[in-house]
Amino acid sequence: MAQNKETPDQLYGPLFTAVQESRLFPDSKTFVDAIPKEDPHKIQYKYLALVKNGDHVDLARFVEEHFFLPQKPLSDYETTETDVEKHINRLWHVLHRKADSTAAGSSLLPLPYEYIVPGGRFREIYYWDTYFTMLGLRESGEHGIIENLVKNFAWLIDTYGHIPNGNRTYYLSRSQPPFFSLMVELLAGIKGNDVYSTYLPQLQREYAYWMDSTAATRHAVTMPDGSVLNRYWDQLELPRQEAWHEDTHLTPPGLHSREGLYRDIRSAAESGWDFSSRWFGDGRSLATIRTTTFLPVDLNCLLYHLEGTIAKALRQKGMEETARRFDAAATARRQAIIKWCWSPKAGWFTDYDLQGKRPAHAPTLAGMYPFFLGIASKEQARRALPLLQKSFLKPGGVVTTLRSTGEQWDAPNGWAPLQWVTVMGLEQYGHKALARTVAERWVRLNLRVFRQTGKLTEKYDVVNAAKPGGGGEYPTQDGFGWTNGVLLALMKKYRLK
Repeated sequence: MAQNKETPDQLYGPLFTAVQESRLFPDSKTFVDAIPKEDPHKIQYKYLALVKNGDHVDLARFVEEHFFLPQKPLSDYETTETDVEKHINRLWHVLHRKADSTAAGSSLLPLPYEYIVPGGRFREIYYWDTYFTMLGLRESGEHGIIENLVKNFAWLIDTYGHIPNGNRTYYLSRSQPPFFSLMVELLAGIKGNDVYSTYLPQLQREYAYWMDSTAATRHAVTMPDGSVLNRYWDQLELPRQEAWHEDTHLTPPGLHSREGLYRDIRSAAESGWDFSSRWFGDGRSLATIRTTTFLPVDLNCLLYHLEGTIAKALRQKGMEETARRFDAAATARRQAIIKWCWSPKAGWFTDYDLQGKRPAHAPTLAGMYPFFLGIASKEQARRALPLLQKSFLKPGGVVTTLRSTGEQWDAPNGWAPLQWVTVMGLEQYGHKALARTVAERWVRLNLRVFRQTGKLTEKYDVVNAAKPGGGGEYPTQDGFGWTNGVLLALMKKYRLK
């Protein structure tokens, strides 16, 4: 398979800028997903010739003549099912994609095996979404697709050195929360423990990417005590190609964007929380975003799991000495997370603020990851319960943050992956009744919306269950991979209907 790495802004230059700046399409992602009808360089040459001649360029007509636009989002899919489990099992087929072939100039990075897309405007695979989608695929008995998803991610690591945000050229400059080791663990639960050693090379390459071992990706930060923690850091400092207009208009007209603004926006996209007050300097405004100055608690918990998984795979290979090194790295990271990210005053795990040299003031649901992955002490779990129950628990589940900013990763929204992390974290520390309460409220909300609309959506308003989830750069999407996966997994776990 030919591997094109040129992004749409590189391929089309001034044409790309003109289309995105003109708002030819309401969604900036439309044009970057379009497929050229001929060689991209020829298209750019034709456009530049028209501009040079002083001709009026009808952009809409020019694009229509030279590009195949992406199909309408899957939000048009209308279910005939009233039973949600049957609906989800049908949706796997709607969201299914065969192994890719690629056209010259397409932004798609072709994958060698079948896969599942989230739905709506998200026409490609997404890294961390896929783990939560797998939870439902496992319940549906779709074990072959699960294995092919893991193979695709292993292939991406082998081909590009990391798993990109999604399989698009414009996502190559960043990854997403590193769930690959949890995917391998899930597959091992289906196929047996030999899976760990099978994917050891890719697990090690994934680790090298995040630890700056093979290239200076700047994800690793050495703390004053010599311990190492990690942050999100996109490799580019320019507006996102898929949100060019939004990024370039964040700064008021006539003012230059501050240095690092675009990288911080992109790095928030790498976090998966795009966008949230979690990353804002003032806690309110996207213009104050400074993602790269935080050491995210969830990222470091996931890397702890990756270190432990590598150690397990090494032992299967008989490489005990190297396995002990990774055990030691995991132990050191656990100690660093507890030292730098635990706020005794709040009784909560938060991101570490490098600028303020303290745990971040505002608690978020990312603080449940140390419980989800077994890093916290039982005493810390006991200390965290009052805040979870009093502030995060809402009628429809748990809310993402305690701030309402209009951003989608803030109140009043709840998201499927964070419900799962919270429920499983509570279960692991013996708080089974509260875990069940969170699950029941989330499932009840999902089912009510499904029965009213026939849809399972990307996010939900957990504070006012009568309102849809909203906020952010685009309308709420339906489909939806990780909602389907978590809903089905929770329904099966707690026998809910």
